Amino acid sequence: MDDQLYGSESWLQVLFVTGVIGGGAAFLAGRAIAQTWRPFWHVLVYMAMLGAAVRFVHFALFEATLLSPASYVADTAYLLVLGAAAWRMTRAAQMATQYYWLYRRTGPFTWRERAPGEEIPVKNSPVPR
Repeated sequence: MDDQLYGSESWLQVLFVTGVIGGGAAFLAGRAIAQTWRPFWHVLVYMAMLGAAVRFVHFALFEATLLSPASYVADTAYLLVLGAAAWRMTRAAQMATQYYWLYRRTGPFTWRERAPGEEIPVKNSPVPR
């Protein structure tokens, strides 16, 4: 086993496989988990599996060390950050759009409860002509 983080891989390989391919898959998975109203712990499980898949791609394409705990942890931590961000962004959008009379969006990752007496936007109203 190789104890270095990415001992036998170039930074371009790491950027391509972990950054682009793995990161894109993590973002899409996090978004899909939130869109189906699954809890956050699902993101943790899926990112752990995706981290193993990313390590396998490094091994299969670039002859990197397959069982490298340091590389697996680094890859999985990066994937977890992207998956969690996508999950939270999607959940904030869901809460503010599906329950617009209860919540309003306050940022890309947050929402808050509407204040009593706050004007509620009218949804599905006919367009004036």
